[in-house]
Amino acid sequence: MTVRPSWNDDEIEAVRDLAAAYFTKEVGPNAEKHVAQGHPDRALYRRAGELGLLGMSLPEAYGGGGGSFAHEAALIEEQARAGDTTMGFAVDVGIVAHYVNAYATEDQKQRWLPKICSGEWVASIAMTEPGTGSDLQAITTRAVKDASTGSGQAEYVINGSKTFISNGHLCSLLIIAAKTGEEAGAAGISLIVAEVDDETPGFQRGRILDKMGQKGQDTAELFFDDLRVPTANLLGPEEGKGFYQMMEQLPQERLITGLIAQAAIEAAVEMTVTYTKDRQAFGKPLFALQNTRFELAECETISRVNRAFLDQCIVKHIDGKLDATEASMAKYWISDRATEVADRCLQLFGGYGYMNEYPIAHIYADVRVLRILAGANEVMKELIARSL
Repeated sequence: MTVRPSWNDDEIEAVRDLAAAYFTKEVGPNAEKHVAQGHPDRALYRRAGELGLLGMSLPEAYGGGGGSFAHEAALIEEQARAGDTTMGFAVDVGIVAHYVNAYATEDQKQRWLPKICSGEWVASIAMTEPGTGSDLQAITTRAVKDASTGSGQAEYVINGSKTFISNGHLCSLLIIAAKTGEEAGAAGISLIVAEVDDETPGFQRGRILDKMGQKGQDTAELFFDDLRVPTANLLGPEEGKGFYQMMEQLPQERLITGLIAQAAIEAAVEMTVTYTKDRQAFGKPLFALQNTRFELAECETISRVNRAFLDQCIVKHIDGKLDATEASMAKYWISDRATEVADRCLQLFGGYGYMNEYPIAHIYADVRVLRILAGANEVMKELIARSL
């Protein structure tokens, strides 16, 4: 049922096998623990680093694997197929590490990327605020320069708060989107990298947020109260480029969202076909009923069409040719279809589909956020419309 993508080869297949074994044997058995504590164990990041699963598309000079986005895509797909939503790899190495690789200085890359690739550090990016979601130009967190420090090193003094921050509870490296200038809108936003732990003055991790799905995934509030960060930790050569850096990197984030959604669709259809062929209703397998067959025929067709478009986008992205419009299309369309397919598949499970012991119930709850994160789908449609 699952169609292997066109960008697959023997090396990518080996990554899939390794990733599948990691999620099945090492992450999966800890699922209940992760849900209870609201975050995965940090040791599992280090284990992924030992296996070479982190930073596979980053240069070897920084501890990466020297591969392409295809390697990370395989990791993310296998995570979704395994039913794991706890490990924050999509943000950690799929998003944040690429900001560092794209905009940091050579010295910063040498200091930060090996720790991300080894799993010693978990990385996060703090964009969203309590009063701003997809409207990133409206952020109010502020970073003010202070040159009168005892160390003689100029620093940013950061004040504000962020919410819905993936990996916020565990992160050691945090990219903060903050206003550094008085210019309105996008022009005054910069990205600043903070090295943080639970003892960092001016930095406080808030509560781990209680979500309707992805309950073992680390999503937290963050607070900055005169957090001091060296001005040398500004990402990029000058202030005021943060919004444009986010716009440059968001296509990969949106493509990753589409990847997760598509893997969930494929898993949902596969498990529902198996269930309906085994489940007896009215004296015969549930699959023998025409409505069941037609529902699954439609869901599988949706999946195949999605897969063709997604693979086209991935190939373009690997070649450096994916634009923001197509990334927005993939994110919006596939995540919308994921919620549709999950709902239709859950219906075929009947009452059992509503029980948490059945994976389809988790898929149903977990995919809903994909229509919101990385820019709400309504924003995606607006971005697409601008290109027409």
